[in-house]
Amino acid sequence: FRKLIERYKKLVAHIVFRMISNKSDREDIAQDVFLKVYQNLQNFRRESKLSTWIARITFNTCSNYLEKKQLPLFEDIASNDMTVDSIANGDVLPDQRVVRADLSERIRLEIDMLPVHFRTIVTLYHLEEMSYREIGDIMNLPEGTVKSHLFRGRRLLKDRLLAKYQPEDLWTTGT
Repeated sequence: FRKLIERYKKLVAHIVFRMISNKSDREDIAQDVFLKVYQNLQNFRRESKLSTWIARITFNTCSNYLEKKQLPLFEDIASNDMTVDSIANGDVLPDQRVVRADLSERIRLEIDMLPVHFRTIVTLYHLEEMSYREIGDIMNLPEGTVKSHLFRGRRLLKDRLLAKYQPEDLWTTGT
């Protein structure tokens, strides 16, 4: 089970961090998710991938928490990978990394402002590289709705970014 946790903790964290604002609640919910996975592992019917099943448990656990608490949704506080080692090991110059990190932060902040369904779908599709079908299974949505939400979420994200920044500020990577 420890290996299962190690393998899927990033997936659980992405979903929990996108949906829950309170840091201590995030930790409790993530633990609750893995407790539910452990308790129900014998019920896993292999009708979908294990990652899809775990993501569905995570999404439902977060949704139930939010319904009970009626709390606002929050952001992904993904860590910045700008370390001395990452700069030394990469083929990208430090100034290019700074530009990219700045752009990533701008995008992350705007993603945080998206409605929860858009934010969750964008995260699952782009960060977890899940298919429309997997996302639909997790969120109990038809594939067409997933595609539509992804399209609208991207468009809303682009509109928000362009309202705040000039296009050259967003798409210049320093290369």
